[in-house]
Amino acid sequence: MAEQIGTVPSLPPSFDPFGDAFLGDPHPHLETLREAGPLVYLKAHDAWATGRHDVIAQILSDNETFCSGRGVGLANFASEKPWRTPSLLLETDPPDHTVNRTVISRALSPSVQRGLRAEFEHQADSFVADAMRRGAFEAVDDFCIRVPLKVFADAVGVPETGRAHLIAYGNMVFNTMGPENDRYRRAMENHEAVIAWVSNACQRASLTADGLGTMIYRAADEETIDEASAALIVRSFLSAGIDTTAAATANLLYLFARHPEQWAKLKQDPGLTRNAIDEVLRLESPFQCYFRTTTGPVRIDGVTLAENAKVLLCLGAANRDRRRWTEPDTFDIARKATGHLAFGMGIHGCVGQMLARLELEVLVTAMLERVAAFEFAGEPVWTKHNTLRTLDALPLRFVPQ
Repeated sequence: MAEQIGTVPSLPPSFDPFGDAFLGDPHPHLETLREAGPLVYLKAHDAWATGRHDVIAQILSDNETFCSGRGVGLANFASEKPWRTPSLLLETDPPDHTVNRTVISRALSPSVQRGLRAEFEHQADSFVADAMRRGAFEAVDDFCIRVPLKVFADAVGVPETGRAHLIAYGNMVFNTMGPENDRYRRAMENHEAVIAWVSNACQRASLTADGLGTMIYRAADEETIDEASAALIVRSFLSAGIDTTAAATANLLYLFARHPEQWAKLKQDPGLTRNAIDEVLRLESPFQCYFRTTTGPVRIDGVTLAENAKVLLCLGAANRDRRRWTEPDTFDIARKATGHLAFGMGIHGCVGQMLARLELEVLVTAMLERVAAFEFAGEPVWTKHNTLRTLDALPLRFVPQ
């Protein structure tokens, strides 16, 4: 039960969204947060938090009051120096953000995405066929991570040698959105070598001539953005395109292995594929949370926040909010899951979400043709991560058609 600071709900200091107990099994804790009130004070971090769908949607729709430019993690860039140059997509506000997003949107035009489908389908077929040959195997490292590390990185056009640094870099970016706990510190190990590789990989000279990275540079030229800014936009694109897609793939496999009747339903009606992907993203959202910062005093749901207040938006909680969803903890691929917040919303909604959806769609389609069912070949192990919801280990067997 939430303690009270006046009329403002507050959870006890032991309630830590970045602690081991919380991250080991987050959903009961997210339920506690969601039901404590529309906006809750977190003593452990001197920050506010919300897990309600309507409140988060309101905040994400008001970028002038709840900004990203002061950091989307716990650190406030207005008073703290970030460990890296801020992302030109995630951590900027208009007008700069508008220009940067226009650059990447041009490079990700619908025609470009249509042109990528055939290669994505070819790669998906290859990865699924390989998984079928393996029998029992560890799906996180040998499938869920390998797919975007090949498919997405090829599409961007970064060098093949050293791509493992992209996994380490994504781990750094997303774990450092939380407090400086053990996960934060472990993620930053070897950060100098990782940042050096990523920075070099994002340079125009390092990118393939026909990849998305080079297209971003060309679009940036038209927008009169300098080379350094173009490199940072490519970096932002890369940091968001590997870990989150790998997490979504792992969560998808886990849910269909845990609920074989849903896979059977999808095989009977493949037209539900996109619907099923949205339901996976809703129920086990890869991106669980991030922060916004108030730009001035603001009143929301009866609570007055001062300028520079940090507000933790728990997307994973909002996507299971019973005020928005019927039977929210149930996995049902026939559910109309549109309106989930797994990709955010507003001007900072995930710019690459159509590519992520394409990767997932072609993977599911390839599996529907070959896989009768998914069987656990061991005990799944969930990751304790400051921001993402995914698995450390997922021993699986793809049962042949």
